[in-house]
Amino acid sequence: MNKRIERRVLEEANIITNTEITLRELARRLGISKSTIHKDMQKRLVKLDKELYEKVQIVFKKHLDIRCYLGGEATRNKYKNLP
Repeated sequence: MNKRIERRVLEEANIITNTEITLRELARRLGISKSTIHKDMQKRLVKLDKELYEKVQIVFKKHLDIRCYLGGEATRNKYKNLP
């Protein structure tokens, strides 16, 4: 694997574990497609650092667990602000 890609993958993983930022927010912040970040976290990171990979998976699991609540809140706010 290219050293530049390795550095990018480790940087992305550290940002995710330190800030618990979502994959989409990270993609916007770094200017990289979310598909690339997803591939980095699911396929490349496990080869580089298994422990960091497991930490990222914990954050992703947390995001999946709260997704339904966030969606409901967004819908509620949308209709609350309509005239």
